[in-house]
Amino acid sequence: MILLKSNDEIVRMRKAGHIIACTMNELQKAIRPGITTSELDTIAYEYILKNGAKPNFLGLYNYPATICTSINDEVIHGIPSSSRMLHEGDIIKIDMGCIWGGFHSDMARSFPVGNIGSKRSRLLHVTQEALSIAIQTSIPGNTVGDIGFAVAHYVEKNGYSVVREYCGHGVGLQLHEEPQVPNFGQSGKGPSLREGMTLALEPMVNEGTWQVKTKDNGWTVVTADHSDSAHFENSIFIGPNGPEILTKIQGECV
Repeated sequence: MILLKSNDEIVRMRKAGHIIACTMNELQKAIRPGITTSELDTIAYEYILKNGAKPNFLGLYNYPATICTSINDEVIHGIPSSSRMLHEGDIIKIDMGCIWGGFHSDMARSFPVGNIGSKRSRLLHVTQEALSIAIQTSIPGNTVGDIGFAVAHYVEKNGYSVVREYCGHGVGLQLHEEPQVPNFGQSGKGPSLREGMTLALEPMVNEGTWQVKTKDNGWTVVTADHSDSAHFENSIFIGPNGPEILTKIQGECV
């Protein structure tokens, strides 16, 4: 069942989105060669709690951390570790969310570590643009298939591929709600988009093949050919004036 949100529920989702966007801002300031992914995880955990929210990844399906930290060929679900250090030229994907007022936020960004060069910079740019296209397509009367078609068309036109085994989703009272929102599809197919829907849109774009595999830890997903991958995600509300990004800074971060 696809759950439509009331005005009061959207107010709470805006607050959850603000907190996680501010958390992401703190992490961006901390990213540098030499920092460990566990240090980033601690920053996120402490900041979320300080703002009266709680991490929604921690403990979900027994996941052991507040954030996912996926580096280079890692697509998603990289587990923070005190032995995993960032190096000049890496790209790190941070995926996380929080719960405030009973409602979830979900957000991901890909960051350069120092100078990453033009090749990796272009991958990040195309993936970020793919997210923008997904958001712009999320209007009442369109379908989930319209979103996936638009994302895949743009990504593939630029010489990359979209991950097919993982996708966006509804978000709200639960981190993962209906509908699923793949990053590929057929125009006009799938559930219709309606005012009041809240979605977590998240293109995952690979430099090479779209195929992926999971590491022995049971969590970390990597590209099958070990090419680079990028990931951007926002939670949105389909409102009367079109799509609204919920995972953004709305006022002062404290």
